[in-house]
Amino acid sequence: MNKTYDFVIIGAGSAGCVLANRLSADPNTSVCIMEAGIKDKDPRIHIPIGFAFFGPNNPVSWNYETVPQKEFEEVTVAEPAAEVVDTTGGVHSFKQEIKEHRRGAQPRGKTLGGSSSINAMLYVRGHRWDYDHWASLGNEGWSYDEILKYFKKAEHNEMFADEFHGQGGPLNVSKIRHENNPTKDFVEAGSKLYKHNEDFNGGEQEGIGFYQTTQKDGKRCSTAKAYLVPAIDRPNLTVITEANVNKILIDNQKAAGVEYIDAEGESHNISASKEVLLCSGAFGSPQILLRSGIGPREEIEKHGIEHKVDLPGVGKNLQDHIDYLTVHKYNSMQFIGTSIKAFLIKYPLEVLKYILKKTGLFTSTIAEAGGFIKSSESKEIPDIQLHFAPAMVVDHGRTQVWGHGFSCHSCLLRPKSRGTVTLKSADPFEDPLIDPKFLSHPDDMKDMIEGYKKMMGILNMEPVNKYIKQHCQRPIDINDDADIEKAIREGADTVYHPVGTCKMGSDDEAVVDQRLKVHKVEGLRVVDASIMPTLIGGNTNAPTIMIGEKASDMIIEDWKNNL
Repeated sequence: MNKTYDFVIIGAGSAGCVLANRLSADPNTSVCIMEAGIKDKDPRIHIPIGFAFFGPNNPVSWNYETVPQKEFEEVTVAEPAAEVVDTTGGVHSFKQEIKEHRRGAQPRGKTLGGSSSINAMLYVRGHRWDYDHWASLGNEGWSYDEILKYFKKAEHNEMFADEFHGQGGPLNVSKIRHENNPTKDFVEAGSKLYKHNEDFNGGEQEGIGFYQTTQKDGKRCSTAKAYLVPAIDRPNLTVITEANVNKILIDNQKAAGVEYIDAEGESHNISASKEVLLCSGAFGSPQILLRSGIGPREEIEKHGIEHKVDLPGVGKNLQDHIDYLTVHKYNSMQFIGTSIKAFLIKYPLEVLKYILKKTGLFTSTIAEAGGFIKSSESKEIPDIQLHFAPAMVVDHGRTQVWGHGFSCHSCLLRPKSRGTVTLKSADPFEDPLIDPKFLSHPDDMKDMIEGYKKMMGILNMEPVNKYIKQHCQRPIDINDDADIEKAIREGADTVYHPVGTCKMGSDDEAVVDQRLKVHKVEGLRVVDASIMPTLIGGNTNAPTIMIGEKASDMIIEDWKNNL
């Protein structure tokens, strides 16, 4: 049976959960939110450090990979075994190996809460300049002074109550409940070279300090926890999980509903009397638009899909933070890691500490401190973000490393490289083709090299420098730019902030307008990180929640005024 709701939300992630809560607050408004993933019951979601233990086959992630990145180094990869038949009819199997450019990892949340259920829980808004830049591009209403109220509306900050922070909002923001000496040493060392910053989300972003985190009482505060749980019992809110959306149903240039496939493989339609709200992220949202016939004609028709709305920018303008980690081994249980001593002595005590007090190592975000600095003094605002992790993080944690140590990230905040997301086929269960085109703009490599040097300048400063005297996973000659560049091509990858593929604006590549309505289609908005015209200078979860809050107000206002 085809059910009808006022609003159908595709994707229960960082923005979708916000919409579900805010729109269903009106008991006369019916809302259905659909999520491709399973319910967020896995304890590794809710115990903060648990996200580091999902491994390569994470059950609550899409586990995407990019296409081979031309600016990364070549690696040897195994191809499926080939079989040959000899002259006697015998069949022989042999392994094949080929060389290709390294692929990047792209984990994205596939559960209630989306990526807010598997991220490192850092609460970072970006720089004032970022939002003023959006407004300068013609997106009225998106300047920093105008969107600050939505950050504050979302937030309950345990640490700060001032003009920049909110109290009483659904999203709890707290300090990390894990006392860690190496992390303190990093902040002390960094504060000798750069100013100490107590609040990256306050009046100034620049400096070194500890991160704020989306936790409450020592547990993860995802958007599912913050927004969906308080609304879950409302009779006008329907939540459907394991619903893989094939396409948005378009009738006379209007979004009429959604076609989805359930866990049993059955196809269903749901109707939307007011709007379909697409909240599937920088990869999912362009995929669904393309499968719905919305986007560049050539990208759609080559997969045998009927082209309905010409929007050349769908899937274009992909931007992501490129990031390099330096990893160092240090034999001390002060660091998170694996050793016989840790398993026998430290971790049993930490388990008790977490069970009894919800404090200690199990509340760690792994990336506990960091900062925002400039790769050169010629930069107007910080363009490098640092994350210090008291653990050895290799290949996004998918490669387990025995022992203890630390990692430090150097992330380029506003890369000039631009990529794409396209369909591999019309199959709704097939992964998209993700091509960030990392390092394709030459300025990105130059800034990455300078960012690496700045990071190592901190790590070579007392008191943190005592930890880097032992093993470094990939030693680099700090005085040799060519060696730094080689290491970056060998190891750099995403720090999980893809945006921009359904960009907001009015130019030829824009997909949505400043009220997030899809151009040329009635009754359809995109509400997620894909609408960002440019990448913000920081982690993207808090800004995506802000987008959900602002969109909720715009939607309610538009329907109140019958727009």
